[in-house]
Formats: sequence, structure tokens, C-alpha cells
Amino acid sequence: MSRRCLIVDQSAMVRRVAARIIRELGFEVIEARTGQDALDTCAGLTPEAIMLDWKTPDMGGAEFIAKLRVMMQQNGTPMPTILFCTGERSVEQIVLALKAGADEYIMKPFDSDIIGSKFALAGLLDGENLACAVL
Repeated sequence: MSRRCLIVDQSAMVRRVAARIIRELGFEVIEARTGQDALDTCAGLTPEAIMLDWKTPDMGGAEFIAKLRVMMQQNGTPMPTILFCTGERSVEQIVLALKAGADEYIMKPFDSDIIGSKFALAGLLDGENLACAVL
């Protein structure tokens, strides 16, 4: 079974750049523009990881995580690892996201080193892909 990462961001450019990097880390990538699109996707398949823009056009990250948690509990499916992605620089926002259930955070703008290190910190990379992320 392929490892999947769902990228949720209203910006097609952000999704495209993140998708290229995450594919290099060994993941199949699925994209969603809004929180509801992402929830609909998760209803049909469960990704191992979700890279979530903290402010989608239709809902905030905390609301998304709460709805996803209910859905996963109803399905008896474990929660995916959630890496929230934000341009916010305030420590308060990071703390709020982590308290809401995010596992790790990625600051925009990001590059392959940042995403690789955050995926490694979140425990999402196996030995081969971990080596690629740190080289």
C-alpha cells in the first residue's frame, strides 16, 4: 500500500511546490483546495499525513481537525499525522494549532529541507527517505 499525503491549501502554487517535495520523500500526493474538499477526500481514503494550510477558505485548521477527529472515530480509523502550514509567525498561533491536534508545523515559505525535517520530526519517514531528507 502506498503512503499518502493530502496537501490542503487554497493556493495551487503552494500545492504544486509541496507536492513535488513530498513525492521525493516517497509519498503519493493528493490535493485539496478547501477544508471540506479535504474532509470529503478523507471520507474515501485515509492519508498517512495531511499538510494543512491553517486558514482554508471555508474553515480554520482547528475546526478541520475537530471534524476529522469525529470522522476518524466514527470510521474506527486512526488519525493521520497533521502538519499545519502557516505564514503566521506568532508563537501563540503555533501553540493553538498544536493544542488543536496538529503534530508539527511548517512555516511558509518552505523548501525541501524544511518539509523533509518536519516530516522526519513527525516520524513520517522511513530509513531510506529519512536519509534523503537529511542529505
